[in-house]
Amino acid sequence: MGNKIFISYKYKDTNVYPLKNVFEKAWEPTKVRYYVDILQQKLEKENHINKGEKDGEDLSDFKDETIASHLRDKIYDSSVTIVIISPNMKESGNEDDQWIPWEISYSLKEINRNDRRKTPNAIIAIVLPDNKGSYDYYIEENKCYSDCSCRILYTGRLFTIMAKNMFNILEPEYKNCPNKTVFVGDESYIQSVKWTDFMKNPNYYIEKSLQIKNKWDKYDIVKQIS
Repeated sequence: MGNKIFISYKYKDTNVYPLKNVFEKAWEPTKVRYYVDILQQKLEKENHINKGEKDGEDLSDFKDETIASHLRDKIYDSSVTIVIISPNMKESGNEDDQWIPWEISYSLKEINRNDRRKTPNAIIAIVLPDNKGSYDYYIEENKCYSDCSCRILYTGRLFTIMAKNMFNILEPEYKNCPNKTVFVGDESYIQSVKWTDFMKNPNYYIEKSLQIKNKWDKYDIVKQIS
């Protein structure tokens, strides 16, 4: 049985690797929304249920509270939230005035409605390649010595609520590498995965996120926007 999945992303970020001739819009720069369209199609083929907005579902003419109410219902009725990391996902200004941090915050809250109690959603951060096809703006592989594999996540590029829910396991495990101490295991409540890796095996990463969700009390989960 599939899972209900909400997707949070920066619609108009165009600093991503071009998707040529995918939607017959070759004259337009690729937006993050185009990746979301592909992702939603992939998830539907895997029998998951899309709880995010569909392309063309324009809420921009509504008041913020109307939009928030609409999104609350969608997030409440989902078990997994996917957050798309793209180079320009963050705008200047206060984070609490932007939708992505709000959607993450609501995804992480415990909510009671009628006789149903919602625990925090599982959350997966899918990293898109930049306009040169590189992931290095956020995630770099093999940054340790050859006998001590590790990767670096540049969480300073993220919204604060995302960064605080990474490397936040209450009882971390480490391995010692030359000049580095490296986390091992599921050290983060919000897992980070490259677009290409996720698309090869989405069910693996969704199931992994749900396993972490089932152990959510073992993480120092930050639910409020800083």
